[in-house]
Amino acid sequence: MDETAERRAVRLRRGSSFGAVAADYATHRPTYADDAIRWCLRPVTGDGTRQVRVVDLGAGTGILTRSIAALGAGVVAVEPDRDMLAELRRQLPSVRAEQGSAEAIPLPDGSADAVLAGQAMHWFDLTAALPEIARVLVPGGVLAGLWNVDDDRVDWVARLAELSMGEAANTLLRWRASAGKSRTEAVILDGGELFEPAAEGEFGNEQQRTAESLVATLGTHSKLLTMDGDERARVLARVGEFLRQQPQTASGEFALPLVTVAVRAQRRRP
Repeated sequence: MDETAERRAVRLRRGSSFGAVAADYATHRPTYADDAIRWCLRPVTGDGTRQVRVVDLGAGTGILTRSIAALGAGVVAVEPDRDMLAELRRQLPSVRAEQGSAEAIPLPDGSADAVLAGQAMHWFDLTAALPEIARVLVPGGVLAGLWNVDDDRVDWVARLAELSMGEAANTLLRWRASAGKSRTEAVILDGGELFEPAAEGEFGNEQQRTAESLVATLGTHSKLLTMDGDERARVLARVGEFLRQQPQTASGEFALPLVTVAVRAQRRRP
């Protein structure tokens, strides 16, 4: 298996690992900074009074969907995994939710002002996904990805990221150095034939956690979900012990420093 095929196999395996823990994912994964969502939508909201049509692509259990709806936009959630989609529908029964993928979006041409993806765009097959996203967007419409990353400017957060994720850790300083960016973000930033070159933004997104809930959150990440069960248990046990030893996290609730990073590009006009 060559490197490209191997990467694809890993992406598909890890990207399809979440359904088994859909309820835990909905409970423990962090929300996204509202300011980040507003920034992503700004090119199509104008003065902020126009209700825009937004697709939440790779919507998972609806964490981003809920925030988009709360900001007043009309939103359709699209998610390929049946178990994640079922949890989304349980969480948000009033929101339209469709089974589909970035490579096959079940919506008409030009039906969206914006397509947003929370913690999902790196799972897309861009060769197929970008033309499909462009198809459903109006000219000038927005494609945006959002990721919650650990703020490793804080020492204990940097050590936690290394302990739990190692080289796969998605942290703010790795993002800024481009080491945390996948091929997906690099392609979107370039723009290509379908989209204008992208802009990036960073938005503080502190979350309240306990040691137990943070261990549970880390347990919903694909790297751990695809580990051997014994290895996964050892990693989570080490993380729990680390958190119990830190004065900032040893007792009760604490603030987990996160940053929502966003990449925003507009569909080229004819």
